[in-house]
Amino acid sequence: MRYIDVRWLHESAQDPIRLVSELDAAGWEQRKLEFFVGGRVAFACATRAADGTALGEAPVPPLPEINAQSEFDGVEIDAAAFEALWREHGVAG
Repeated sequence: MRYIDVRWLHESAQDPIRLVSELDAAGWEQRKLEFFVGGRVAFACATRAADGTALGEAPVPPLPEINAQSEFDGVEIDAAAFEALWREHGVAG
């Protein structure tokens, strides 16, 4: 698995400002957290989802491709950092 933490720089209050994903070897999201202005956090995994969040319908592009778009700023994180965020926001499993 790979883990990415991507800031999305935009002005829309409806869209998340941070996307944190667990990706398989082919780039498909397995679990995802979406952070919104005001502190709301939504999530999705294979068996559950909250607040309208869903796993992607296509593989996530590599970070250099994501970061080539000026509205995104992404980094790779480790599994421990992802798991800490997953637990911190009350998502079990």
